Amino acid sequence: MQDAFIEKLETTLAELKAGGLFKTERLIAGPQGGHVDVALNGEKRPFVNLCANNYLGLANHPEIVAAAKAAMDDFGFGMASVRFICGTQTLHRDLEQRVAKYLRTDDAILFAACFDANGGLFEPLLGEDDAIVSDALNHASIIDGIRLCKAKRYRFANGDMDELDDRLKQARSDGARTILIATDGVFSMDGHFAKLGAICDLAERHGAMVMIDDCHATGHLGDGGRGTPALTGVEDRVDIISGTFGKTLGGGIGGFIAARQPVIDLYRQKARPYLFSNSLPPPTVAGALKAIDIAEKADDRRALLASHAKRFRAALTDAGFDLIAGDTPIVPVMVGDAERAQQMASALDARGVYVAGFFYPVVPLGKARIRTQMSAALTDADITFAADAFIDAGKELGLI
Repeated sequence: MQDAFIEKLETTLAELKAGGLFKTERLIAGPQGGHVDVALNGEKRPFVNLCANNYLGLANHPEIVAAAKAAMDDFGFGMASVRFICGTQTLHRDLEQRVAKYLRTDDAILFAACFDANGGLFEPLLGEDDAIVSDALNHASIIDGIRLCKAKRYRFANGDMDELDDRLKQARSDGARTILIATDGVFSMDGHFAKLGAICDLAERHGAMVMIDDCHATGHLGDGGRGTPALTGVEDRVDIISGTFGKTLGGGIGGFIAARQPVIDLYRQKARPYLFSNSLPPPTVAGALKAIDIAEKADDRRALLASHAKRFRAALTDAGFDLIAGDTPIVPVMVGDAERAQQMASALDARGVYVAGFFYPVVPLGKARIRTQMSAALTDADITFAADAFIDAGKELGLI
């Protein structure tokens, strides 16, 4: 490789470090959970974990682990193929049909990740005569998926229904044949819901459809954990749902799209991330099946999760931290710049609380934060410990 090119990369990396934007990875020496052991210099340090997407605490659930092990015995380790060649097992269809039943849709289709699901969601359905109207805070996977589609693109400010109305009028005036509104169900960096009721009202008024990415909701929000459509009473009004098995539903990997039958059938024919990616490994599929069974009946875990979020949010608010308002297990603690976010993360690290700083380009410049996420794997004592650590670190750094 050319020396000049390597030097360019090294300069870019040095600039990231100088600007406090360089990301580091810590090594967890064991399973994911409310408590994790971090490997450092040949030793393990215990942490209370406040930054996993492990909302119901299922990532190391013994029944899910047992299901994955049994599937490996019965179906093998991997498929070594894409679905339409020789990569479809009975397990894959079982999971697709289970997702569809759970979310009350006709059918579902599996992807290697929800990033792939969103990447392949738009292009098969929409062309240059169509339009997509997207929330400004949508996940990067939705943004990338829209870029791969030839449909006209319109954007509205996060949660601004007046601007959404204007964009829908504009799209229709511009001659759009089909209009699809795209939104996260829960905005992962801020932790608040999409206004799905109002969005569906506007969609019906303008003859548009609605797509949501419900990755940060499926399994732990709404009746039975059926996500933001169930939570907001619009299950029969949302047209397309994408989601993941990498968060609440077992924490493994894999994504899905759930929708009406012709939509799913067309994805099987034309969605490139589906057609050209290996099938999900059998242990992952079996684990996700078991995770849905557990999540559907996990009202006790959902109640504990909500209690943790309420207690933690109240403790930090009372202490004077700047929090983004919300009613989800995502509690973002705003700190301003990237360097301060990394300082706060280091201070909490020293106090035994595992968190991560989020900064540009993951969030806008000047909006750096510590995004905490509650989990049913945590105890009341863990919440008290973590809140005390935040308050102590916040005082040390002058945040409160």
